Amino acid sequence: MREARFAIGDVVRHRLFPFRGVVFDVDPEFANTEEWWLAIPERIRPRKDQPFYHVLAENEQTHYTAYVSEQNLLPDAASGPVSHPEATRLFAGFDGERYTLKGKAN
Repeated sequence: MREARFAIGDVVRHRLFPFRGVVFDVDPEFANTEEWWLAIPERIRPRKDQPFYHVLAENEQTHYTAYVSEQNLLPDAASGPVSHPEATRLFAGFDGERYTLKGKAN
């Protein structure tokens, strides 16, 4: 099993779809339902043997949570903080590079 590329607090964007967000949890490998995985079109379905990330996601219309494979994420801290309303509940703030969890020292 390989080490996760992204960590809790990292700001990321999706490689294929127009959304970005902040990582709030990491699964070392796929840990969702088979039904969820099979609902993804086969031509873009990610491998299961990689880290998957729980992301407080946003696009131009809405905020939501997303479950995203590592192969489909890119770093995006340069675009600034996210506006997801749950970010202030989980994180103390954005330092220009990443978010810090509440209760964690920098």
